[in-house]
Amino acid sequence: MEKPKTVRLTTTDKIFYGALDTYLVLLFFIIAIPMWSTITLSFKPQAFLGSNFELMFNPIWKWSVGAYRALIGNNGFILAFRNSLLILVLGVFWSLFLTIPMAYCMSVKTLPGRKILNVFVLIPYLFNIGMIPTYLVITKTLHLTDTLWAVVMPGALSTYNCLIMRNFFDGIPESLKESARIDGAAEWRVLVSIIMPLSKPIILTIGLYYGVNFWNDYFHPMLYINKTNLQPLPILLRNILIGSGMNEVVEVNAFGNAPIESIKAASVFMSAIPMVLAYPFIQKYFTKGTMLGGVKG
Repeated sequence: MEKPKTVRLTTTDKIFYGALDTYLVLLFFIIAIPMWSTITLSFKPQAFLGSNFELMFNPIWKWSVGAYRALIGNNGFILAFRNSLLILVLGVFWSLFLTIPMAYCMSVKTLPGRKILNVFVLIPYLFNIGMIPTYLVITKTLHLTDTLWAVVMPGALSTYNCLIMRNFFDGIPESLKESARIDGAAEWRVLVSIIMPLSKPIILTIGLYYGVNFWNDYFHPMLYINKTNLQPLPILLRNILIGSGMNEVVEVNAFGNAPIESIKAASVFMSAIPMVLAYPFIQKYFTKGTMLGGVKG
């Protein structure tokens, strides 16, 4: 059996890979240290008097869950978390419901006026109408103030995501679509039975894009939602971080008098949990969907 040939690295290659490894290690510490600092601060005991640097090396058996108990036991935090989940689920479903058919129509080469349709899709991507016209449409025309649809509608269809999905659809062999059409399948049947099962990577990737956007959206809820019981987590998180009306936002004195700094850190950490949990399941599709969707222009 022939032994595999070993590749000898030149001095230039060794310097390059050494610099690359050093850069990645530094990048890891740049990301990991603030994250670890936030995590340990969220578990800060009430009686701890040391600095934040000393807290980072505090043994795990001395951690306190008082901040998390204060948040979970607060009705305002639970309500805001529920509103964010509703916006996330509703927004991703509605956005994919609009993006997938639009991208498919733009990818059908026999569609009459296909080039004109692509131009019309690009116009709002290149020329934004601005905040004031959008605000007037949402509030005066559609009357969506103080509804979750006011947060979902403005970002429901992204031209950028639509173009990436269209490029992915263009990469699917045309023979598969033609064979289905010859068998009498309508276009919606081709989309549902052939295109979508083959497009799982790009659908999950674009769904992740939309999900992150809706979960972190702070601007639209600030503009269109005035009712406290409809405010999502980013608005509550902002109120907690700036510390205004802390006793009204979170019951600081509940569950063992958790430090305010711990409550702030715990709220930041808990707000990131859904995206952190979702990403590992989509990661294997993420690179494939993005690369295949971005090959063609």
